[in-house]
Amino acid sequence: MGSKVVDLLYWKDTRTSGVVFTGLMVSLLCLLHFSIVSVAAHVALLLLCSTISLRVYRKVLQAVHRGDGANPFQAYLNVDLTLTREQTEHLSQQIASHVVSMATQLRHFFLVEDLVDSLKLALLFYILTFVGAVFNGLTLLILGVMALFTVPLLYRQHQAQIDQYVGLVTNQLSHIKAKIRAKIPGTGALASAAAAVSGSKAKAE
Repeated sequence: MGSKVVDLLYWKDTRTSGVVFTGLMVSLLCLLHFSIVSVAAHVALLLLCSTISLRVYRKVLQAVHRGDGANPFQAYLNVDLTLTREQTEHLSQQIASHVVSMATQLRHFFLVEDLVDSLKLALLFYILTFVGAVFNGLTLLILGVMALFTVPLLYRQHQAQIDQYVGLVTNQLSHIKAKIRAKIPGTGALASAAAAVSGSKAKAE
């Protein structure tokens, strides 16, 4: 599944990526002007009209003895969608793992386990208040879809230059973060204690 998404974003199959990108953009642009209920109803109606028309067409061909009248979607109807017990358990474990991981991250940020991380999140939300005043969520979603289908392709074409600049920015941010941690009382001591505990565990093992 992951490899298919990557191929889609990197435009390995131009036709498939173009269809998906166009479909997403048309749907999101429609949502800018119409309610989600109206858009969903029209899309479902269009899909049903297409499938019913094709089914009736096959029946007409059968009536004039130019076809067997078989359902053109029979191959999809024969696909077994049931999950085995092992698949269900694996899926449940994955969902539970993601939920626990998310809860742990939220606890880490909002209960201030690391002061610097919580301050960075607060700064992010503060910036988002200004972004929200300019763009609504749907506009940001449209920009996000456009970025998903363009940034990976641009990165592949200019990977060396981008990696160089990203490395420089990362080093600068790490330097600034280290300075902030050094100036916050108790943060350096906590980090040293955590490193000492980790070292002790490693020696014991």
